[in-house]
Amino acid sequence: MRYDVFVIGAGPGGYHAAIRAAQLGLKVAIAEREFWGGVCLNVGCIPTKALLHVGQEVYNAQHGKEFGLNILNMDLDLKAVNKYRDGIVKKLSGGVSGLLKGNGVAMFEGEAKLISRNKASIKGKKGTEEIEFDKLIVATGGAPNHLKTFPVDGIDITDSTSALIIPEKIPARVLCIGGGVIGLEFATIYNRLGSKVVVVEPFKVLAGVDEEIAKEAQKSYKKQGIQIFGKTGVVSYEKKADGLHVLIENLETKEQRTEVFDRIISAVGRHAVGKGIGLEEIGVKFHEKGTIDINPQTLETSIPGVYAIGDVVQGVWLAHKAMKDGIVAAERIAGKPSLNDAVAVPGVVYTSPEVAWVGPSEEELLAKGYKLRIGRFPLAALGRALTLGSSEGMVKMIADEETDLVLAVHAIGANASDIIGEACLALEMSAVVDDIALTIHPHPTLSELMLEVAEATHKRSIHTLNK
Repeated sequence: MRYDVFVIGAGPGGYHAAIRAAQLGLKVAIAEREFWGGVCLNVGCIPTKALLHVGQEVYNAQHGKEFGLNILNMDLDLKAVNKYRDGIVKKLSGGVSGLLKGNGVAMFEGEAKLISRNKASIKGKKGTEEIEFDKLIVATGGAPNHLKTFPVDGIDITDSTSALIIPEKIPARVLCIGGGVIGLEFATIYNRLGSKVVVVEPFKVLAGVDEEIAKEAQKSYKKQGIQIFGKTGVVSYEKKADGLHVLIENLETKEQRTEVFDRIISAVGRHAVGKGIGLEEIGVKFHEKGTIDINPQTLETSIPGVYAIGDVVQGVWLAHKAMKDGIVAAERIAGKPSLNDAVAVPGVVYTSPEVAWVGPSEEELLAKGYKLRIGRFPLAALGRALTLGSSEGMVKMIADEETDLVLAVHAIGANASDIIGEACLALEMSAVVDDIALTIHPHPTLSELMLEVAEATHKRSIHTLNK
């Protein structure tokens, strides 16, 4: 059978592309080799957020006395925790399948490989099928990197997938190798569940995050008992009767020490998974690190009619960015004048407190020669934050001193991931600070943070001193 569009990979980018293409009247097929919804839904964004929620509820119960709640003999049923996580994943994965079917997308379960530019085979449980197509969208995503000296076995040494399985006995001592988004989110999960957590990062902790916000985050993690060591690496490990003996090295002083852990989480980045499915054979060009070479605006590869999206191309590897890619690719194929022209892509670290941002850091803007006007507003001065017992953190707005254009917003605190949505709209619509400051926000809410920080940027905030 022949299709207008064939999508390889049903992660956030792939299923968005398939559904949008079908909505635009195209005949669409999609192949998925492992699970509908991809890494994000099954072993990434969604299950980690479920576990982070459990951890936060544990923390709330432990600190209930502050609100007049005294919970005695709290019991944590780890089997129920894993069931809760898996139930959410199953529901959402089924939802993706239902949406694809409901939009008339032909679904193939199995591993797809190209036979030629317009033909592919799909090897599944029921055998191998062949299909033909006009246009192709590659959405094969990425996979975790592994250290050769710390081979992942899923039990003692885990990656971002196997670390999702909480063992029947919470590991007393956990080492997270990597101080990026993934490492710190898992550090938060295990810390909240009762583990003593150590994080080592050979380069910069929270790389890419505004330095002022990153420092605030690290102060908070330290207060919670998470030990973080920057410019520190791991050399080797040895499994003994009392645990995993890890040799840790300070990369500046070259001093080494040995610490003992019960579980190691390897969070040393990810790599693109685009090779081995026949793209090279039809002439698709790749970059040195394995990402597919594309036109950054149209998402088309070196072969006309072949598109690549999400984590298999260079750029920001985030689910919401892949979703946008998928829609752009589908609309391009349908003849729409869509372009991948977002002003900025938001980033979020779902630790406690959350860290979220959109736009460049203060350091990056200064390096580009901007003259800046900066406003800061603390959650501690916001009524709604106090009523929620979540007064830790701040929002930072950066504007162009000459034009008053909002250039970036960086936040740390409760629900920062939700607050940043308004900032994304502000950047996309080229808002000036007064566009936000003159907008009435509901009170009392956390969304008022955007109003308050806009006022603070003009040194006229009502609820904090304007220094």
